[in-house]
Amino acid sequence: MLITLPDLLDHEQVRACRQALESASWTDGRRTAGHVAARVKANHQLATDDPVALQIGTRIRQALSAHPVFQSAVLPVRILPPRFNRYAGGEHYGLHIDNAIFRLPDDPGLIRCDVSTTVFFSDPEEYEGGELIVQDTYGDQRIKLPAGHAVVYPGTSLHRVTPVTRGVRYGSFFWTQSLVRDDSRRNLLLQQDVAIQRLIQSQGDQAAIDALTGVYHNLLRLWSEI
Repeated sequence: MLITLPDLLDHEQVRACRQALESASWTDGRRTAGHVAARVKANHQLATDDPVALQIGTRIRQALSAHPVFQSAVLPVRILPPRFNRYAGGEHYGLHIDNAIFRLPDDPGLIRCDVSTTVFFSDPEEYEGGELIVQDTYGDQRIKLPAGHAVVYPGTSLHRVTPVTRGVRYGSFFWTQSLVRDDSRRNLLLQQDVAIQRLIQSQGDQAAIDALTGVYHNLLRLWSEI
């Protein structure tokens, strides 16, 4: 399941974040890559403890907590603090799959990366290239969204970022552990939740709403991993 979140951050939030990102201290992105990923990764990133990363990351997580589509589609248990990257001058990231497990910062626990998210901080007309390409069962999905928009896709997906040949592409990326590990089951739950909400909005038959809501929660009870 691949979904977009339009205007996760509003214009003023994006403007403030961009100012901070443009003046931040960027380091070689290969420093955070594993042995395999380092061979195909060419970009710059902020250190995970950089004050700019921490500040904007908090803003992103606050926006996600209030976003009904993200909550319904992802069913988040825990979110790894957002990270930030910068592509310019031909930088790119070749085809790869993200790590399955990360260690949480300042915490002995681990997080399983079920869902990947990218938030865009540059508008499409500001740069050439820099498309996020996600491979799924329907072929390559090419994603290049306005600043403030986000895309959510399975952590199991092969994906890449094409070379940025003009301008600068700023973005954030992070992973979420879901209540429901399997993407197809999350998709079914999202479809049912959307159908229930439409019935409620149209003042549909209350008995049908109650029955569908019961099925939704029983499926979530069956599939969740807490």
